[in-house]
Amino acid sequence: MLSFFLAPLVISLLTLLSGCVHYGVSVDFFQQHRGEIVQHISLAEQLTNLSQTEANKWLDSIEKRAKNLQGKTKRISPQEIIVKIPFGNGKELIEKFNEFFNPPTSRLTQSFKDNDSDLVDLKAKMSLKQGNWLFLEHNLLNLEVDLRTLGVLSSQGNVILSTGSLVDLEFILKAPFGLKNIASNTSFEQKNYQIVWELKPGQINTIEASFWVPSYLGIGTVGIILLMLIGFYVKYRHLPGIQLAK
Repeated sequence: MLSFFLAPLVISLLTLLSGCVHYGVSVDFFQQHRGEIVQHISLAEQLTNLSQTEANKWLDSIEKRAKNLQGKTKRISPQEIIVKIPFGNGKELIEKFNEFFNPPTSRLTQSFKDNDSDLVDLKAKMSLKQGNWLFLEHNLLNLEVDLRTLGVLSSQGNVILSTGSLVDLEFILKAPFGLKNIASNTSFEQKNYQIVWELKPGQINTIEASFWVPSYLGIGTVGIILLMLIGFYVKYRHLPGIQLAK
């Protein structure tokens, strides 16, 4: 009988608090050796009114982890923050991304964890395979995001209660060209030079995508060879290895 009266209250609270946290994670590949991991986190006013202290602890812990990875943060408001962590190549991207979402156990990171309110328990792991095609570099990105802590599952594996209804989570990948979703178990939208995946709470989200970036090393090498050939031709009036007819 008690549950009959509590049910409308629970439904009302979930409706009131729906979309309390917007958490967007973006990987921006500007070029082969320059990019950023960008996180845009926004807390609804209803949530901060209920627990401003816990919300501040969580945002503070994110700022500390970003700073530990040479990142920068900007507080748009007490409820909104933007985090930018630069990377210089694919290897550095993987190292920084995985360390941010799975910080190694140490005295320093333990202090971050102790102060973390676990407002959104987001565990993510990324890998990247790269292949050089002279003028272009091909990238194959794999991402696994474990959001099972944001949902209560039935014995059949179905989500029966989802705290994810309070959280909007998305992963964004931006690249110069050739961007393609290969496989994913969640919905996505592609436009221009980016793909946006909507992550689902209560399950492990998997994403596989590919993209291309210009290989400046290959382009530079070919450019140097062409300049050498042009210089040789200007001086000797023929290309090396080619004998002029007398």
